[in-house]
Amino acid sequence: MTKPASGDAPMQDATTGTIRVLVAKLGLDGHDRGAKVVARILRDAGMEVVYTGLYKAPDEVVAAAVQEDVDVIGVSLLSGSHVPLFRELGRCLREQKADHIFVVAGGVIPEQDYAALSDSGVDAIVPQEARAELIVTTIRNLIAARGRV
Repeated sequence: MTKPASGDAPMQDATTGTIRVLVAKLGLDGHDRGAKVVARILRDAGMEVVYTGLYKAPDEVVAAAVQEDVDVIGVSLLSGSHVPLFRELGRCLREQKADHIFVVAGGVIPEQDYAALSDSGVDAIVPQEARAELIVTTIRNLIAARGRV
């Protein structure tokens, strides 16, 4: 288990322990600095993080999420192809009967696309300029809403 930052207790749920998050980069987006920063923020907050690396297809991300038994998939996108990629991710999650896994979108996502992402199964959208506290709180609130904290 990752040691939490600043002496805070790790975020636990009653069923599996620490919140598990898979951080992914979908499609041809080759910019992963932000995804790596987010992964570090989540680890420092006491979450377990799996980073899939660059250039992943939605089915690869879902397969990794199922294999790693994660609670949340966090996807960072800067490429502008977020609507079709999240639509495909949502389809893959439903197909694999894994749509209980929360999906958090981050990166460059125009507000006019929020409804389309929500319709695709995205549970939360974190704007590109979000501070660390907002990222951590967003994930914790999703888990808490399911009553697992």
